[in-house]
Amino acid sequence: MPPPDSTSVSLLDRLKRRDDTAAWDRFVALYTPLLYHWLRRAGLHEHDAADLVQDVFAKLVVLLPNFSYDPSQSFHGWLRTVVMNCRRDLQRRRAPVTATDVETQAFTPDPIESFIEKDYRNQLAVRAMQILRADFQPQTWQAVWDLVVEGKPAGDVAARTGMTVQAVYAAKCRVLARLRSELQGLWH
Repeated sequence: MPPPDSTSVSLLDRLKRRDDTAAWDRFVALYTPLLYHWLRRAGLHEHDAADLVQDVFAKLVVLLPNFSYDPSQSFHGWLRTVVMNCRRDLQRRRAPVTATDVETQAFTPDPIESFIEKDYRNQLAVRAMQILRADFQPQTWQAVWDLVVEGKPAGDVAARTGMTVQAVYAAKCRVLARLRSELQGLWH
């Protein structure tokens, strides 16, 4: 079982304290690849995307201490807004906006918005699973990865790992329960 403060909702609460370095390290490890992926998909070059990820985290250090989690609201929607605003700030710093630009932007959907929603759950789940890997025995981890991520049949996974089919399914239940706990409150 994860410690009570390892769930995502409590992680968000812990981020209210800027000095909780373990919480910030966990949050950064979980979200850096996702933010970078979103920004690269939005057309930013490698270096620009990496810089903007840092800008987003700098903004989050300011915003998260005042963030109040509401289960009826979407954390990733709020995060998406922060990312999009940071991206727009970068664009404004690089090129002054004219009145024509403002009119055009009002009717042009932001390309980052369309794929953020699609990618959020998948990217976050894969990254969380990578982080959780160290919390499980290698055999258990490999069995669940092969079964869930690779989509291999349970019988093949059992034969490959030396486990029974029942043990493979039991491992899947344990790992996915832990994953749900880690991501609690971040799926909406």
